[in-house]
Amino acid sequence: MRAFVGFFTTRTIYDHVERLKEESASFLRGKWIEPQNLHMTFQFLGDINQKQALSVLQNLQRIAESTSPFRVQYMSLGVFPDRRRPRILWIGVAKGDNRLKRIATDVARMNKIAGIRVDSKPFHPHVTICRIKETDKRKLSNVMNKYKGFSFGEETVDRIALISSSLTSIGPIYTVVEEFFFKEESP
Repeated sequence: MRAFVGFFTTRTIYDHVERLKEESASFLRGKWIEPQNLHMTFQFLGDINQKQALSVLQNLQRIAESTSPFRVQYMSLGVFPDRRRPRILWIGVAKGDNRLKRIATDVARMNKIAGIRVDSKPFHPHVTICRIKETDKRKLSNVMNKYKGFSFGEETVDRIALISSSLTSIGPIYTVVEEFFFKEESP
């Protein structure tokens, strides 16, 4: 099974994504992410077998039991790998980014013990909104500057999931294998 660890965002940011899509239609060609597929990835696992999947699920349950829900604020636009060669357009995270980084570190550490390879790139909290095929870099840079410091909304992160990813000709199909809700703090 091809899979990743993460969570799906709410519809909070999608109206903004639609506006960005319209605003950049004249200079950006690419594959925009459908609203139901907007997500944050803590760790891309690649192809894993059933034994590895069970280990990941146990790890996620442990993480969920020791994590309480928290707020994140989506802010600003960015690109990977950089502005000279933009391939991925994303929305970043302002508030809550340290909590997200801590979870990603725990996921990678625990999964490494389970024999799952760890990505060498550091975790950068973001939600991918478009896979860029071609663009006018200057105009894209202007849009990114326009939205620097812009809030795309807030939401509560209260779960973590193992999500399978099936690649099809019409795009990926994501299926939640199992999700674990973070523990609520006692008053």
